[in-house]
Amino acid sequence: MQLKLAFYLYCQLPFGKLHSRNPEIIELATLIERTPSAVAMKLVNFASLDPAITSTGRSGLGNASALDREIWNEFNANWEEAASECYELRTALEADKQPVISQQVTMELDEFDLQDFTGETKRVMTTQRVKQAFFRRAVLSSYQGRCCMSGLSEPKLLIASHIVPWSKHKEHRLNPRNGLCLSALHDKAFDGGLLTLTDDFRILISKALSQRKESFIEQVLLPLAGKVITMPERFAPAPAFIAQHRAEIFLDDR
Repeated sequence: MQLKLAFYLYCQLPFGKLHSRNPEIIELATLIERTPSAVAMKLVNFASLDPAITSTGRSGLGNASALDREIWNEFNANWEEAASECYELRTALEADKQPVISQQVTMELDEFDLQDFTGETKRVMTTQRVKQAFFRRAVLSSYQGRCCMSGLSEPKLLIASHIVPWSKHKEHRLNPRNGLCLSALHDKAFDGGLLTLTDDFRILISKALSQRKESFIEQVLLPLAGKVITMPERFAPAPAFIAQHRAEIFLDDR
Protein backbone atom coordinates (compact mmCIF):
# COMPACT_ATOMS: atom_id res chain seq x y z
CA MET A 1 0.00 0.00 0.00
CA GLN A 2 2.72 2.49 0.98
CA LEU A 3 4.68 1.93 -2.23
CA LYS A 4 1.56 2.43 -4.35
CA LEU A 5 0.82 5.72 -2.64
CA ALA A 6 4.43 6.77 -3.11
CA PHE A 7 4.29 6.06 -6.84
CA TYR A 8 0.93 7.83 -7.08
CA LEU A 9 2.63 10.93 -5.68
CA TYR A 10 5.75 10.44 -7.81
CA CYS A 11 3.61 10.75 -10.92
CA GLN A 12 2.28 14.15 -9.85
CA LEU A 13 5.48 15.89 -8.75
CA PRO A 14 8.13 17.47 -10.99
CA PHE A 15 11.40 15.55 -10.91
CA GLY A 16 13.15 18.54 -9.34
CA LYS A 17 10.78 18.50 -6.35
CA LEU A 18 11.44 14.95 -5.19
CA HIS A 19 13.04 16.06 -1.93
CA SER A 20 12.22 15.79 1.76
CA ARG A 21 11.33 19.48 2.12
CA ASN A 22 8.42 19.23 -0.31
CA PRO A 23 5.17 19.75 1.69
CA GLU A 24 3.38 17.02 -0.27
CA ILE A 25 6.11 14.53 0.53
CA ILE A 26 5.95 15.54 4.18
CA GLU A 27 2.16 15.11 4.09
CA LEU A 28 2.41 11.58 2.66
CA ALA A 29 5.19 10.67 5.08
CA THR A 30 2.95 11.67 7.98
CA LEU A 31 0.05 9.62 6.64
CA ILE A 32 2.08 6.42 6.20
CA GLU A 33 4.23 7.03 9.30
CA ARG A 34 7.55 7.28 7.48
CA THR A 35 10.16 10.01 7.46
CA PRO A 36 10.08 12.57 4.64
CA SER A 37 13.63 11.52 3.71
CA ALA A 38 12.55 7.89 3.33
CA VAL A 39 9.60 8.85 1.13
CA ALA A 40 11.71 11.18 -0.99
CA MET A 41 14.30 8.44 -1.46
CA LYS A 42 11.62 6.03 -2.62
CA LEU A 43 10.31 8.55 -5.15
CA VAL A 44 13.78 9.00 -6.59
CA ASN A 45 14.12 5.21 -6.77
CA PHE A 46 11.01 5.14 -8.94
CA ALA A 47 12.70 7.65 -11.25
CA SER A 48 15.36 5.04 -12.02
CA LEU A 49 12.64 2.95 -13.70
CA ASP A 50 11.44 5.74 -15.99
CA PRO A 51 13.00 5.51 -19.50
CA ALA A 52 12.38 9.22 -20.05
CA ILE A 53 14.59 9.92 -17.03
CA THR A 54 17.34 7.39 -17.68
CA SER A 55 17.61 8.26 -21.38
CA THR A 56 18.88 11.73 -20.41
CA GLY A 57 21.63 10.39 -18.18
CA ARG A 58 19.73 10.83 -14.93
CA SER A 59 19.29 7.61 -13.03
CA GLY A 60 17.53 8.37 -9.76
CA LEU A 61 19.16 6.46 -6.92
CA GLY A 62 19.28 3.25 -8.90
CA ASN A 63 18.05 1.18 -5.97
CA ALA A 64 14.62 0.19 -7.27
CA SER A 65 13.46 -3.12 -5.84
CA ALA A 66 11.53 -5.93 -7.48
CA LEU A 67 8.41 -4.64 -5.73
CA ASP A 68 9.05 -1.14 -7.11
CA ARG A 69 9.13 -2.64 -10.61
CA GLU A 70 5.97 -4.59 -9.91
CA ILE A 71 4.12 -1.39 -8.99
CA TRP A 72 5.55 0.42 -12.02
CA ASN A 73 4.25 -2.38 -14.24
CA GLU A 74 0.88 -2.47 -12.47
CA PHE A 75 0.28 1.21 -13.17
CA ASN A 76 1.42 0.93 -16.76
CA ALA A 77 -0.91 -2.01 -17.33
CA ASN A 78 -4.01 -0.08 -16.22
CA TRP A 79 -3.61 3.51 -15.08
CA GLU A 80 -7.32 3.99 -14.51
CA GLU A 81 -7.59 1.10 -12.08
CA ALA A 82 -4.29 1.73 -10.27
CA ALA A 83 -4.85 5.46 -9.81
CA SER A 84 -8.41 4.88 -8.60
CA GLU A 85 -7.18 2.35 -6.07
CA CYS A 86 -4.57 4.77 -4.76
CA TYR A 87 -7.14 7.51 -4.39
CA GLU A 88 -9.31 5.19 -2.30
CA LEU A 89 -6.32 4.11 -0.19
CA ARG A 90 -5.29 7.66 0.47
CA THR A 91 -8.86 8.70 1.26
CA ALA A 92 -9.08 5.96 3.88
CA LEU A 93 -5.82 7.10 5.51
CA GLU A 94 -6.85 10.74 5.52
CA ALA A 95 -10.29 10.11 6.98
CA ASP A 96 -9.16 10.30 10.61
CA LYS A 97 -6.38 12.84 10.16
CA GLN A 98 -7.62 15.54 7.79
CA PRO A 99 -10.35 16.27 5.21
CA VAL A 100 -11.02 13.37 2.87
CA ILE A 101 -9.56 15.13 -0.17
CA SER A 102 -6.05 16.53 0.13
CA GLN A 103 -5.36 20.25 -0.15
CA GLN A 104 -3.87 20.03 -3.64
CA VAL A 105 -6.76 18.01 -5.04
CA THR A 106 -9.22 20.37 -3.33
CA MET A 107 -7.63 23.24 -5.27
CA GLU A 108 -8.16 21.29 -8.50
CA LEU A 109 -11.79 20.56 -7.58
CA ASP A 110 -12.56 24.17 -6.69
CA GLU A 111 -12.94 24.87 -10.41
CA PHE A 112 -15.94 22.54 -10.56
CA ASP A 113 -18.95 23.33 -8.36
CA LEU A 114 -20.42 20.18 -6.83
CA GLN A 115 -22.85 21.90 -4.48
CA ASP A 116 -25.80 21.30 -6.78
CA PHE A 117 -25.34 17.54 -6.60
CA THR A 118 -25.98 15.06 -3.80
CA GLY A 119 -25.57 11.41 -2.88
CA GLU A 120 -24.24 8.90 -5.41
CA THR A 121 -24.13 11.43 -8.26
CA LYS A 122 -21.92 13.74 -6.23
CA ARG A 123 -19.63 10.87 -5.20
CA VAL A 124 -19.22 9.67 -8.79
CA MET A 125 -18.56 13.18 -10.09
CA THR A 126 -16.06 13.89 -7.32
CA THR A 127 -14.18 10.66 -8.12
CA GLN A 128 -14.15 11.59 -11.80
CA ARG A 129 -12.76 15.02 -11.03
CA VAL A 130 -10.07 13.51 -8.80
CA LYS A 131 -9.01 11.24 -11.66
CA GLN A 132 -8.85 14.19 -14.02
CA ALA A 133 -6.85 16.17 -11.47
CA PHE A 134 -4.35 13.30 -11.21
CA PHE A 135 -3.92 13.19 -15.00
CA ARG A 136 -3.54 16.95 -15.23
CA ARG A 137 -0.92 17.10 -12.48
CA ALA A 138 1.00 14.13 -13.90
CA VAL A 139 1.12 15.62 -17.40
CA LEU A 140 1.81 19.24 -16.46
CA SER A 141 4.55 18.31 -13.99
CA SER A 142 6.22 16.09 -16.60
CA TYR A 143 6.32 19.02 -19.04
CA GLN A 144 7.42 21.41 -16.28
CA GLY A 145 4.24 23.41 -16.66
CA ARG A 146 4.83 24.53 -20.26
CA CYS A 147 2.99 23.93 -23.51
CA CYS A 148 5.18 21.54 -25.49
CA MET A 149 4.43 23.38 -28.74
CA SER A 150 4.42 27.07 -27.79
CA GLY A 151 6.27 27.22 -24.46
CA LEU A 152 3.34 28.99 -22.78
CA SER A 153 3.54 28.62 -18.97
CA GLU A 154 0.36 30.28 -17.69
CA PRO A 155 -1.39 27.45 -15.76
CA LYS A 156 -4.88 28.78 -16.43
CA LEU A 157 -4.25 28.45 -20.17
CA LEU A 158 -2.74 24.96 -20.08
CA ILE A 159 -4.55 21.70 -20.81
CA ALA A 160 -3.49 18.12 -20.10
CA SER A 161 -4.50 16.97 -23.56
CA HIS A 162 -5.18 13.31 -24.32
CA ILE A 163 -3.42 11.95 -27.39
CA VAL A 164 -5.91 9.09 -27.72
CA PRO A 165 -9.32 10.47 -26.68
CA TRP A 166 -10.78 9.84 -23.23
CA SER A 167 -13.56 7.73 -24.78
CA LYS A 168 -11.09 5.12 -26.04
CA HIS A 169 -8.74 2.78 -24.18
CA LYS A 170 -10.16 3.11 -20.68
CA GLU A 171 -6.98 1.64 -19.19
CA HIS A 172 -4.97 4.54 -20.66
CA ARG A 173 -7.27 7.42 -19.71
CA LEU A 174 -4.96 8.38 -16.84
CA ASN A 175 -1.71 7.26 -18.47
CA PRO A 176 0.64 10.27 -18.56
CA ARG A 177 2.20 8.81 -21.71
CA ASN A 178 -1.17 9.43 -23.34
CA GLY A 179 -0.90 13.13 -22.55
CA LEU A 180 0.60 16.33 -23.89
CA CYS A 181 0.78 19.65 -22.09
CA LEU A 182 -0.78 22.11 -24.52
CA SER A 183 -2.18 25.61 -24.44
CA ALA A 184 -5.94 25.82 -24.79
CA LEU A 185 -5.50 26.86 -28.44
CA HIS A 186 -3.11 24.05 -29.33
CA ASP A 187 -5.26 21.55 -27.44
CA LYS A 188 -8.29 22.49 -29.54
CA ALA A 189 -6.28 22.24 -32.74
CA PHE A 190 -4.78 18.88 -31.74
CA ASP A 191 -8.10 17.46 -30.55
CA GLY A 192 -9.77 18.62 -33.76
CA GLY A 193 -7.21 16.98 -36.01
CA LEU A 194 -5.68 20.22 -37.26
CA LEU A 195 -2.33 19.31 -35.69
CA THR A 196 -0.62 16.00 -35.01
CA LEU A 197 2.87 14.60 -34.47
CA THR A 198 5.23 12.44 -36.48
CA ASP A 199 6.91 9.40 -34.98
CA ASP A 200 9.93 11.57 -34.15
CA PHE A 201 7.70 14.13 -32.36
CA ARG A 202 7.66 16.78 -35.08
CA ILE A 203 4.54 18.87 -35.53
CA LEU A 204 2.39 18.24 -38.60
CA ILE A 205 -0.06 20.88 -39.81
CA SER A 206 -3.18 19.75 -41.64
CA LYS A 207 -3.97 21.02 -45.11
CA ALA A 208 -7.23 22.35 -43.76
CA LEU A 209 -5.26 24.67 -41.50
CA SER A 210 -2.34 25.48 -43.77
CA GLN A 211 -4.64 26.61 -46.56
CA ARG A 212 -6.39 29.19 -44.41
CA LYS A 213 -5.22 32.67 -45.35
CA GLU A 214 -5.49 34.33 -41.97
CA SER A 215 -2.74 36.36 -40.35
CA PHE A 216 -3.17 34.77 -36.92
CA ILE A 217 -2.81 31.26 -38.31
CA GLU A 218 0.12 32.30 -40.47
CA GLN A 219 1.91 33.96 -37.56
CA VAL A 220 1.10 31.59 -34.68
CA LEU A 221 0.36 28.11 -35.99
CA LEU A 222 2.00 27.58 -39.38
CA PRO A 223 5.54 28.32 -38.09
CA LEU A 224 5.19 25.21 -35.89
CA ALA A 225 5.34 22.88 -38.89
CA GLY A 226 8.28 20.50 -38.65
CA LYS A 227 9.36 21.64 -35.20
CA VAL A 228 10.07 19.06 -32.52
CA ILE A 229 7.92 19.47 -29.43
CA THR A 230 9.60 20.11 -26.10
CA MET A 231 9.88 16.65 -24.63
CA PRO A 232 8.77 15.95 -21.05
CA GLU A 233 11.27 15.09 -18.35
CA ARG A 234 9.16 12.01 -17.55
CA PHE A 235 6.51 9.90 -19.27
CA ALA A 236 7.41 10.57 -22.91
CA PRO A 237 4.45 10.29 -25.31
CA ALA A 238 3.92 6.68 -26.39
CA PRO A 239 4.59 6.24 -30.15
CA ALA A 240 1.56 3.94 -30.45
CA PHE A 241 -0.76 6.67 -29.18
CA ILE A 242 0.75 9.23 -31.54
CA ALA A 243 0.35 6.87 -34.49
CA GLN A 244 -3.29 6.27 -33.55
CA HIS A 245 -3.96 10.02 -33.33
CA ARG A 246 -2.39 10.53 -36.71
CA ALA A 247 -4.39 7.70 -38.28
CA GLU A 248 -7.77 8.31 -36.68
CA ILE A 249 -7.99 12.02 -35.83
CA PHE A 250 -5.59 13.99 -38.04
CA LEU A 251 -7.64 15.43 -40.90
CA ASP A 252 -5.12 14.75 -43.66
CA ASP A 253 -5.24 11.00 -43.01
CA ARG A 254 -8.98 10.65 -43.48
